[in-house]
Amino acid sequence: MERLQKIIATSGYCSRRKAEELILAGKVKVNGEIVRELGTKASYEDVIFVEGKSISKKEDKVYYLFNKPRGVVTTSHDNLGRKTVLDFLPEDERIYPVGRLDYDTTGVLLVTNDGELTNLLTHPKNHVEKTYIVKVEGILLKQDLEKLCKGVVIDGKKTSRAKAKIKKIDKKTNTTLLELKIYEGRNHQVKKMLEAIGYPVKKLKREKFSFLTTQGLLSGEYRTLSIKEVKKLYQEAKQESSNH
Repeated sequence: MERLQKIIATSGYCSRRKAEELILAGKVKVNGEIVRELGTKASYEDVIFVEGKSISKKEDKVYYLFNKPRGVVTTSHDNLGRKTVLDFLPEDERIYPVGRLDYDTTGVLLVTNDGELTNLLTHPKNHVEKTYIVKVEGILLKQDLEKLCKGVVIDGKKTSRAKAKIKKIDKKTNTTLLELKIYEGRNHQVKKMLEAIGYPVKKLKREKFSFLTTQGLLSGEYRTLSIKEVKKLYQEAKQESSNH
């Protein structure tokens, strides 16, 4: 017997945190009965419906590293008919993105059906490092760079410490290119951090997610992660969790 949210996540339907939300919202049935208790246990032999859909038994886990292009949304489907990241990936698999990248942000994105790993990588306490290359309007001052590193207030809450360094200053175009490493995954975080100190973002790319980069992948291309890479992601997320 396993916790119900773990079974749902293991089936590939969604992440464990999302499964918990669905249980609390009364959208999960086990053997015909609605379940709202998070501690409920079930087995893989039980008949489980989530949002009216039957979830299958354990699926083989798949892990993709995707080089997200601009103008693509990081959702499973889009009501406005825009391209989603799943339009670029195998159609016959029930997979979802790990976290989000904005519509106009490019770079490293993980896509999987492993709810356990998704939960580890996106949980705020686990401090997984994400590296961005950011082009901003204006010539970034040293004292503003220090503000980014110490944390700035966005949406009423201070961001955790970050690492930032200037890569290039272009006085002709009045822009600065910088590298920013953050350990959280708040909504539109990088853009909001830079806007908070007066530098609107013109271009944004996620260069690294933990140790993974888009090396060898053109925009819109993907590759399967190796078993070694998956183990390393689990190891790093758990290690970061124990360090904080």
